[in-house]
Amino acid sequence: MDPDFDLYSLGEERDALRESIRALAEKEIAPYAAEVDQQARFPVEARTALTQNGFHAIHIPEQYGGEGADSIVACMVIEEVARVDASASLIPAVNKLGSMPIILSGSEELKQAVLPSIASGESMISYALSEREAGSDTVSMRTRAERDGDDWVLNGTKCWITNGGISDWYTVMAKTDPDKGANGISAFVVHQDDPGFSVGPKEHKLGIKGSPTTEIYFENCRVPGHRIIGEPGTGLKTAFATLDHTRPTIGAQAVGIAQGALDAAVDYARERHQFGKAVADFQGVQFMLADMAMNTEAARHLVYAAAARAERGEKMGLIASASKCFASDTAMSVTTDAVQIFGGAGYTVDFPAERMMRDAKITQIYEGTNQIQRMVMARSLLKK
Repeated sequence: MDPDFDLYSLGEERDALRESIRALAEKEIAPYAAEVDQQARFPVEARTALTQNGFHAIHIPEQYGGEGADSIVACMVIEEVARVDASASLIPAVNKLGSMPIILSGSEELKQAVLPSIASGESMISYALSEREAGSDTVSMRTRAERDGDDWVLNGTKCWITNGGISDWYTVMAKTDPDKGANGISAFVVHQDDPGFSVGPKEHKLGIKGSPTTEIYFENCRVPGHRIIGEPGTGLKTAFATLDHTRPTIGAQAVGIAQGALDAAVDYARERHQFGKAVADFQGVQFMLADMAMNTEAARHLVYAAAARAERGEKMGLIASASKCFASDTAMSVTTDAVQIFGGAGYTVDFPAERMMRDAKITQIYEGTNQIQRMVMARSLLKK
């Protein structure tokens, strides 16, 4: 055997980083997770801890003041934070989601204008694609952008904006040429101080309550011309390219939630006694734990494989969707089983399992429902 055989090994540097972010998460984020959920408040402690340690937007390239971490490292950060608090994991996850369109397609002027403030932690950025009547059917969006001299003027409403009202910057998709369908959609960067921009009230949600979800409104919102991302009409292509990079991060969030639920269930099964012995000694519980661990580990490797392919610039459609779909289905299954292992206690807020189960559900829905992911995968297979 060769102990230096490095295939399927993340390497010492990444292993050390995992230990670092896990220690940080357990010390600075986990103690507030239940309170953040119960009070539905933004996890300011998590933002401070992540920013001070450079984990809030670790993917931003070094030339813009970022850490320049690769896609696997970004997934690891999100995973380890989600292991203790899914809401807090949306700080690095959504910073990547909102900024990837700029990184992929933005002009150098736009990158210099936006990315450094996110890299420093001064600002956060959100992503605005969905509308009430244009979720999976993105081409049906009604938000419009029209030229007015050197500027663009936006009108419309976007919904399901993660970290809405907390972020300073918003990447927004709008129709610039409605007659061209998918080729008539453009992408813009809007700042909270732009005239005509406003944020709606927070949604009341099942889970991830610490991350505010809002609508955002554009009423003759004037945006400088240099804040268009790429050429007019390329917005939807940029949006889809972005999702290829970020769907694995939702998979990572789901893996983290699953791992957190598994760890909690193992600890409880060891400590809880019934019929004169630990619950962990019962084969039925052992089989549940084994399946939970097996599927969580499988999901983790699929997520990392997708992230590695994104880093190499390879075609992403099927594996990006597969990583998000499989990991999120796993998170829902594992957290449900965790609640079952806790028994009646799992149904109370005294233990984290019920929060993790509620948080897991959204991973099957946002950044493309798992039904859409299966359509993407099937189309990819059938094209071949």
